[in-house]
Amino acid sequence: MKTASIVLGVALLLISAISLAQDTTSSGKSKSEVRTITGCLTRGDSTDKLVLDGNDGSTWDVKSDKVVLADHVGHTVTAKGTVSNVTMHNMKEEAKDAASSAGVKKNNSEHGDLEIQSLKMVSKSCK
Repeated sequence: MKTASIVLGVALLLISAISLAQDTTSSGKSKSEVRTITGCLTRGDSTDKLVLDGNDGSTWDVKSDKVVLADHVGHTVTAKGTVSNVTMHNMKEEAKDAASSAGVKKNNSEHGDLEIQSLKMVSKSCK
C-alpha cells in the first residue's frame, strides 16, 4: 500500500511537471510572457496605433514607454516585449488552434498586444 502511494505520488508530480513545462500551444506558438518578434513595424488603423507584423505571420498591436517606436515605422525590427494579459492571450490562441484543427477556422495566425521593452533595427525597409 505504501509503495503504491509513493508510485502514485511520483506519477502525479511527473504529470504536473510535464504540463507546466509545455511552453508552446498545440500549433507551436510560444506561451511565454516575454517574446522576441522580428518583423515590419507599420501604422495601424489610426495615426497613434502601431502594428508589428511578425515574419512568422503573427500580428501585434504594440506600444512602449521605453522606445520611440514612431522612429522605426517602415523598418524591419526585432522587438522584445511583454504580452499583455498573457493567460487570456494563450487561452485565445489555444481556442484558435482547436478551431483550426477542427476545420472551423482557416487562418490561425497569432494576434496580440505587446509592450515593447527593447528594439533593434534590422533593416531600414520592410520586405
